[in-house]
Amino acid sequence: MIMQETEQRLSPASIAHLRKVAAEISAFFEANEFAPERSSIDAAWVVLEAAIDFGDATTIDACRRVIDASLKGALVAESDLLIVNDYFK
Repeated sequence: MIMQETEQRLSPASIAHLRKVAAEISAFFEANEFAPERSSIDAAWVVLEAAIDFGDATTIDACRRVIDASLKGALVAESDLLIVNDYFK
């Protein structure tokens, strides 16, 4: 049997939650605009929450790589940082 993937619509509660997360992320970036260095791991955690809500597998993977590299003290791939930093733009 072949299963067809159906598009799931977001509930009003999910939309309200995503708007709240987007506002928190905007406030986070505005508060850190003049900081000498933004914490990529903090941004990745916030974006990860939103990406999970949206079911965005590509962004989830990028956030996990940023978090993992940051925790290990390794270099973070520029492409992953772009995905995290530009997620809500």
